[in-house]
Amino acid sequence: MRRPPVVLLALTLIAAALCSPSSGVGLSSGTPVYAQDTLGGTPSQAPSPPPFGLPFNTPPGPTTWLFGQAYGNTTGAYAYRRIWYGTGQGIHFGIDFSARCGTPVVAIGDGTVAIVDNLGYGSGPHNLIIQHPNGYASLYGHLLKRPDLSVGQVVQKGEVVAFTGDPDLTCTSRPHLHLEIRPRTLNGTVDAVNFIDADWDALALVSAFGHGFQRNLDNPRQWQTLQDQPSITWGGPLLNDFPRTWPYDWK
Repeated sequence: MRRPPVVLLALTLIAAALCSPSSGVGLSSGTPVYAQDTLGGTPSQAPSPPPFGLPFNTPPGPTTWLFGQAYGNTTGAYAYRRIWYGTGQGIHFGIDFSARCGTPVVAIGDGTVAIVDNLGYGSGPHNLIIQHPNGYASLYGHLLKRPDLSVGQVVQKGEVVAFTGDPDLTCTSRPHLHLEIRPRTLNGTVDAVNFIDADWDALALVSAFGHGFQRNLDNPRQWQTLQDQPSITWGGPLLNDFPRTWPYDWK
């Protein structure tokens, strides 16, 4: 099948950038960027092993839940970097898990309920924030109803704290859980993949609505894996407003 000229051009640019000895592009060091690089008061790196668990107490599958969209420089976030994700520096600042409305959501770690149903933190129609003793907080968004919890209430890892909903309020459009991990100050997010103990390679084999990561043709290895995504500060400048990129920015 004959490829369109724009596809051939993009493939040529990517190959040239990856192979050029003068490009300054090296192999990823494998050291992720964490919140403390832009935010204060958080641990210097994710503990090993990761301290948190998945937000469901059932195994993944077509009748339970699926990995939907990754945290970070996703193609979807890039397409809406100035509209939906502008306050989060242009990236998808959480992980999406596709699940039917009403799927039980569990706390990813021990903690204390900090915020219930404050849409100033996004992810409506209902949300929940739990503060954890290790210096991080978890946000659970697009919930079906207001969580039956009170601020100050102690919860345990694996305890049901909410139920999945749909941001479009239909339960047929795009029902899913939006999960974020933030520093205690709540003024940014970190790559939750590095903090949740799970087989991410297996989970990523089936992605309900994710399509990989946007590529910066001037630095083509930048932010191309699940574990190598940037932390963000709310209100900071766009991180992914690339002058040369692939997939092509048709907008």
